Amino acid sequence: MFDLKWIRDNPEAYDRGLARRGAPAAAAGLLDLDRQWRETQTGAEQLQAERNKLAKEIGAAKAQGRDPADILRRVADSKERQATLEAEAGRLKADLDRVLAALPNLPAEDVPEGLDETHNRLVRQHGTPPAFPFAVQDHVAIGEALRLMDFARAGKLSGARFVVLYGQLARLERALAQFMLDLHTREFGYREVSPPLLVRDETVFGTGQLPKSAEDMFQTTHGLWLIPTAEVSLTNLVGDEILDEAELPLRLTAWTPCFRAEAGAAGKDTRGMIRQHQFSKVELVSIAHPDHSEVEHERMTACAEEVLKRLGLAYRVMLLCAGDMGFSARRTYDIEVWLPGQGTYREISSCSNCGDFQARRMRARFRPKEGKGTRFVHTLNGSGLAVGRTLVAVLENYQQGNGTVAVPDALKPYLGGLEMIGGV
Repeated sequence: MFDLKWIRDNPEAYDRGLARRGAPAAAAGLLDLDRQWRETQTGAEQLQAERNKLAKEIGAAKAQGRDPADILRRVADSKERQATLEAEAGRLKADLDRVLAALPNLPAEDVPEGLDETHNRLVRQHGTPPAFPFAVQDHVAIGEALRLMDFARAGKLSGARFVVLYGQLARLERALAQFMLDLHTREFGYREVSPPLLVRDETVFGTGQLPKSAEDMFQTTHGLWLIPTAEVSLTNLVGDEILDEAELPLRLTAWTPCFRAEAGAAGKDTRGMIRQHQFSKVELVSIAHPDHSEVEHERMTACAEEVLKRLGLAYRVMLLCAGDMGFSARRTYDIEVWLPGQGTYREISSCSNCGDFQARRMRARFRPKEGKGTRFVHTLNGSGLAVGRTLVAVLENYQQGNGTVAVPDALKPYLGGLEMIGGV
């Protein structure tokens, strides 16, 4: 949710920010609703003030022996008109909140112009894609040849965009998640959390998935939503709370299943594990002081990058253009890992600074050490990393000519010293 007072003071700048995202101008409509709401609310308050005066007149009339019937009729009429105005003010405020809630965050000034991924900017590149002396296979061919990856049986159970992993690949998936959690908690100071996977409407609203992305999520018959990312649960832990400044930053991490309907992905990545309805992810969330959130954004991105460095995987970092960012983000880095089976870099993490956009929706604030009142926190989130896509990257980058897959050194302690996936 964007700051309405800022929009009142900067309507042209607000519309320019929306235009950078490819969204139509909205300030005039918002401010017209805002004006109607405030005028109606003021009218109701004025009627209350007038009625307070009338109450004094009733007392004076009685003291003087006069009949207060006319004044009483004016009081009754005032109450009726006030009730009508308050109901109208409530309707206008609901309309204003509904329109505002559907509008995205504005991009930061240094975010590149552009409406799609072709305008994203390369920030840095790490490592060199490996060269192979044999014909490279993708993860599907590798996993199925090892009889450790099964899309057919997953389809029988659940339909498209699901997979069953067996034996060493199931264990590799678990090892990757444990390795990531250990790195983030032991070396980077994140606190591990095991959060709910089912959440209420207001929780998904708080991080911005509702109302915009309802079709991309799964909802139960009881009205709860399956989380599309642990960002939802972790960030909302501070919703409706006032933190002390000394508590900031809060750094949280969780390994959870994630569920996405992928409604807008028809025909995209239909082969393999790249885009699934159910996948696991290690999520990073920071609740930060507004003055420090940009530094925290760089730190979080570096934490996610370190996973790939320890695994020996080549990757690059892209600064997303304004039109390619998520709804709640004001600035996003995508980390893209090299996948030999596709011969290209693919996203494995998005690290976003949302500013106070989510905090306003969640009413998450902190009390400064100095001064009065409270301020909204800044929220950040990132994948540290998507576990399934990391498994894909390991399979394709560490594949051997005989169909086996070498285990990265960083994962061997988590696999009991196993050297080779598919080896005897």
